[in-house]
Amino acid sequence: MKNPFKLTIILSLFTSFIFAQTEVTVTGTVLDKDVNQPLEYATIVFFSKKENKIITGGITDASGNFSITVPSGTYDVSVEYISYKTKSIPNKILNKDTDLGILGIAIDVESLGEVEVIAERTTVEIKLDKKIYNVGKDLTVRGGTVSDVLDNVPSVSVDVEGNVSLRGNENVRILINGKPSGLVGLNSTDALRQLPAESIERVEVITSPSARYDAEGTAGILNIILRRSKLQGLNGAITANAGHPTSAGISGNINYRTGDFNFFNTTGYSYRESPGRSLTETQYFNRVFDDNGNLISDDPDTFLNETRKTDRQSKGLSTNFGVEWYITDTASLTTSIVYRNSDEENNTTNTIDRLDTDGSLINRSFRFDPEFEDDKTIQYALNFDKQFGGNSQHKLTFDFQYETNDETEKSLISQDGNDAERVKTIQEQNEVLLQADYVLPIGENSQFEVGYRGNFNELDTDYTLEFNENGDFVLDTDVSNNLIYKEQINAVYSQFGSKIKTKFSYLLGLRMESTRISINQLTTNDLQKKDYIGLFPTVNLGYEISDKQSLQLGYNRRISRPRSRFINPFPSRSSATNLFQGNPDIDPSYSNKVDLGYLNRFGKVTLNSSIYYERGTDAFTFITEDTGETATVNGTEVPVIRRSPINLATNDRYGFEFTLTYRPTKDWNINGNFNLFQSITEGFYNGVDYGAENLSWFVRLNNKYTLPGNIDWQTRLFYMGPREDAQNKSKGMFSTDLAFSKDIFKDQASIAFNISDVFNTRKRVTDSFTSTFDSYSEFQWRQRSFNVSFTYRFNQQKKQQRDRGQNNGGGDDFEFEG
Repeated sequence: MKNPFKLTIILSLFTSFIFAQTEVTVTGTVLDKDVNQPLEYATIVFFSKKENKIITGGITDASGNFSITVPSGTYDVSVEYISYKTKSIPNKILNKDTDLGILGIAIDVESLGEVEVIAERTTVEIKLDKKIYNVGKDLTVRGGTVSDVLDNVPSVSVDVEGNVSLRGNENVRILINGKPSGLVGLNSTDALRQLPAESIERVEVITSPSARYDAEGTAGILNIILRRSKLQGLNGAITANAGHPTSAGISGNINYRTGDFNFFNTTGYSYRESPGRSLTETQYFNRVFDDNGNLISDDPDTFLNETRKTDRQSKGLSTNFGVEWYITDTASLTTSIVYRNSDEENNTTNTIDRLDTDGSLINRSFRFDPEFEDDKTIQYALNFDKQFGGNSQHKLTFDFQYETNDETEKSLISQDGNDAERVKTIQEQNEVLLQADYVLPIGENSQFEVGYRGNFNELDTDYTLEFNENGDFVLDTDVSNNLIYKEQINAVYSQFGSKIKTKFSYLLGLRMESTRISINQLTTNDLQKKDYIGLFPTVNLGYEISDKQSLQLGYNRRISRPRSRFINPFPSRSSATNLFQGNPDIDPSYSNKVDLGYLNRFGKVTLNSSIYYERGTDAFTFITEDTGETATVNGTEVPVIRRSPINLATNDRYGFEFTLTYRPTKDWNINGNFNLFQSITEGFYNGVDYGAENLSWFVRLNNKYTLPGNIDWQTRLFYMGPREDAQNKSKGMFSTDLAFSKDIFKDQASIAFNISDVFNTRKRVTDSFTSTFDSYSEFQWRQRSFNVSFTYRFNQQKKQQRDRGQNNGGGDDFEFEG
């Protein structure tokens, strides 16, 4: 037949016809073994060893009964229910209608609440090289975004500007399903604020990445796994939300599994208004001394107060559609397309007051910056997975990914009611990913792996600044520029892991990455090239002291390459006196890190802790300096302050963290996360010592309780301790979130209400000190917000089954479970 796809469909229909003649019905009842009460939504799974996959499954009704049609054959039958021990019936021959009778299962006290996917809380699994947080029914992020979810994951914090930190370090690599993704786009901060929280299944916190992962990100890796069902038939969920300040959104995920094909889609649309504000009070020192310290000029100091009010409006659509084709029992091909389109309008009003030494107003100036931004991302992905010899661990995978990002920003800035500047930035990015991984089991307890990854990225940034000269806009040739950044990374790795007497596990790896970078400023014909090769060893050890206690030890070497914002030399224009400017000459930073973890489950308490140390070279830091230039404000020349990234000599970071979970009753759950870290930076830049020591910490406390009427009540408290570097001192920051939720329509739907930042205290307050000026600043990205959401599930039980035989994360299959 000329059309192979038609042939595949005909063969699938023929196979389905054959199976239809030999199907049998399996029935039974699932009860709580201790109280003999029926368990609704218990999951029954039929696994075929011959085909090495789940053939079908089903759930129980309100009476605990099930009736499932299955092709005749021999199966491992398992009965699963959240927080209960799994009951297995191995090698069950089903060649006629069969009644399995009463199946009693008992509560698993030790793992209570540890297997939920959409369950009552965010739970944790400890692996040899990572921690997996299954994102549960977290009420405080219902109707929120991916950024909100990350801010509730232990070890992770998101500041008021949306910057993600891991253990207080912002050099973190963010992946989607184990790979760089167009869902993140050019600006990861904005993208994470637009993706719906309901699209996430789990977050992998990888503080000691194995050699399989990119060496990028000195802090480690956050791998976000999106929801995708393996259940037969059609199933999914849809969530709608609305809030104040004005926000609304709708998102959903749908899955259709039939025969050898699995179709999946996750789509979300959101509209959000985020009013924010900032304040900067600056004192400029105008006294001038000669080299001998003699006073030359005794001009009075200049005082400038700048108040910034920002009204943001953003709307965005993101969708991920894919098809998984099971070519044979041991081979599958998955193709998907990601599309993201977002528009933003940011209206920023700056009020600049010039004061005398007594604090009296000399003059006032207004600057208005209406910025319009349009982002579009398209990503195509193809994955091939081949298993050998019926062993799911012996496999070969290939990945191809191509994405294109287009971002346009433009604004017409007015000063005191007159058009002053016209700014436009156009960014175009193209990125190709090639990856191949081969995994070979050796014996029952060992595994060898080898692989290749190539990332090829090109970013074209065209920046135009025009200023008003006697009513005509004239191009500023000193600032306008076109920069092309190219990055080619080729990497190969190998690793070997083994378990010894089921107690001790190890995973040893080595990764080599070759990097070629070119930075070409076309306008000035300034071309810079950098080539470097790095070796990145990884060591991960695990020891199971007992069934309840385990130790993990990890070592790895990492690299942090400067992001596009760090190298972009085009200054921001939202303020006439305070700007941010990238540094094209900045070099990558390297780090070596050791992490020792300890897990202990005792009674109703689980303790997960670690001690870590990291030493970085050529560490990134931000400095604030007087540019020597001035801006005219109401006829007065005012100094312009610039904030830029630089490389410093070294950064030593060490700390301690622990997560404590306590569940006194079935209806009450408490968990807290504490992280204490010390950072010591040493280095000089332009003759100035920017060395600094900073001891900081953050603590997060979650309390969830089920009220009468099955109303869930959740409260989250977060406190970020004070921070300090060579030029800045930031005060501590406290915030509170509150939420309520109720399941309705026989648990097929839920309605939730939450308040984010109840006391409106999520603000960054900073004092900055330099030789030429001192400043005090406050910044609040978003004020207190209210949100109500409604979720409806169809053909999808509230407490879903665990995913079997699927490794979306691109992580290691050889894992140690503590």
